[in-house]
Amino acid sequence: MKPKKNILLTNDDGFESSGILALRDALKDIAQILIVAPASEKSACGHGLTLTRPLSFVRIDDDFYKLEDGTPSDCVYLALNALYKGDYKPDLIISGINLGSNMGEDITYSGTAAGAMEGCIQGIPSIAISQIMSDKNRSEHFDFSLAKQSIRILVQSIFEKGYPLKGRKFLNVNIPHIPTDACKGFKITQMGYRIYGDDAHLHRNPRGIEYYWLGLHPLRWQERIGTPFEGSDFLATHDGYISITPIKLDMTSYEDCASLAQWIDA
Repeated sequence: MKPKKNILLTNDDGFESSGILALRDALKDIAQILIVAPASEKSACGHGLTLTRPLSFVRIDDDFYKLEDGTPSDCVYLALNALYKGDYKPDLIISGINLGSNMGEDITYSGTAAGAMEGCIQGIPSIAISQIMSDKNRSEHFDFSLAKQSIRILVQSIFEKGYPLKGRKFLNVNIPHIPTDACKGFKITQMGYRIYGDDAHLHRNPRGIEYYWLGLHPLRWQERIGTPFEGSDFLATHDGYISITPIKLDMTSYEDCASLAQWIDA
């Protein structure tokens, strides 16, 4: 009998999130699961590490820790360096299930994506998975069936066939907000072109001091035309598919290097 594979789970919604608990439930019979998640919600924290204050693991249960004041990147970095000993490392890192989408340029803000980024920087195959939903405040009663089924299929495929990416790259998965039997399957996509608006709300506190509160933008996008691989994560999920986008951390604009050199020389 083969020994179980090992998976490290993290997220940016916090250790009590229904999403990460659903993720554990989906995979606990096919792998040994370790959860290290932020003690509180860190949505849109990006790929940040905490350098100005100490961080502490707090044990919640067997193989389940919260990291006080930590980010998803902190969780992955410290788990790999403090909880996994020597050459013993997880076979896979999964960040999620995020309560809400992470498509287009939202990936650059996302703590969920950052957990997977940190994993691939550390040389571990990594996945970020997000569930589109109309109201994350009602997530305790949300049915994650499609997300759980999807991540289970992906993980089993990785364990059987190997991780499909090389180098510092991760899989960014977004699950449409539809019943399982309405899903049309998986679709490989490009990172979409997100359209943002002004959603900064001005308020006054009881003492008359002004403050701003950032709201949520509607999922608006436009399709990129003429790219080597067309069809965005937004379009795929809108059409009832599970979107899988390969994301690389090398953000160099290679096509601009020669013209930039000419610009400098001129």
